Amino acid sequence: MKNTLYMLASEEFPQMNSFIITTADGKVIVIDGGWRADAAKLLSRLREITGKEIPHVDAWFHSHAHADHTEAFMEIMENHSESVTVGAVYFHFPSVQYFEKYEAGSAYTVREFYELLPRFADKACIVSEGDRYEVGEAVFDILYTADPAFRMNAVNNSSTVFRMTLGGKRVLFLGDLGIEAGQKLLSQYGDALKSDWCQMAHHGQSGVERDVYEAIAPEGCLWSTPKWLWDNDAGKGFNTHIWQTVTVRGWMDEIGAKRHLVTKDGDQVLEF
Repeated sequence: MKNTLYMLASEEFPQMNSFIITTADGKVIVIDGGWRADAAKLLSRLREITGKEIPHVDAWFHSHAHADHTEAFMEIMENHSESVTVGAVYFHFPSVQYFEKYEAGSAYTVREFYELLPRFADKACIVSEGDRYEVGEAVFDILYTADPAFRMNAVNNSSTVFRMTLGGKRVLFLGDLGIEAGQKLLSQYGDALKSDWCQMAHHGQSGVERDVYEAIAPEGCLWSTPKWLWDNDAGKGFNTHIWQTVTVRGWMDEIGAKRHLVTKDGDQVLEF
């Protein structure tokens, strides 16, 4: 295997977040995974990439407890656990009670995750800011975990932010981080956020503000973004809806990002 990042497109209409990463020394890493409907494709791609009927995932990182990020993992753990082996599961989710209080409509996802926890408890690792995890040649630094003081946009603002260093490149994963947590991240790290690639917050719209991206100053952007969201088009034409994707695209062009990998074009592959 090579040092390779695969960004998967959803099998369904809504946006989602799903990455497979392989290292030159044979490690396999998954980030998020998508909806339940995306689980079959994720397993298929893992078999294809690893060449194994029952692939092994050395590390599975979760950004936050929204359904379009965690459901595929839960579907696999609940109904297809014999199809894959997993070495470690990394996450940092606030409590069910926190979500019930501040974003009740999303509480079911974290509740289901915790209900399934006994099935992988021996593999679970609750991460903290400042942690570093080495998965073969890939190094993951945890830069931010949920701050309970943020009670608006609660689930998105609870996204764990981590940076992967692999093959001499640094890739920053923002999950669905919102404005408030983005400003805290910027105040903590400033220009130290500089990375070669950036996974765009909240699928590239209504996530962190421009000054965060200016500090990251990536050469390339990873957009887990379907065409309707990329074009801000809910059926009335280009850039006619309320999503901010077109605005953020303009920011990144002005900041100087030269490459854009977007799941509107299908699965994307990046080698380091």
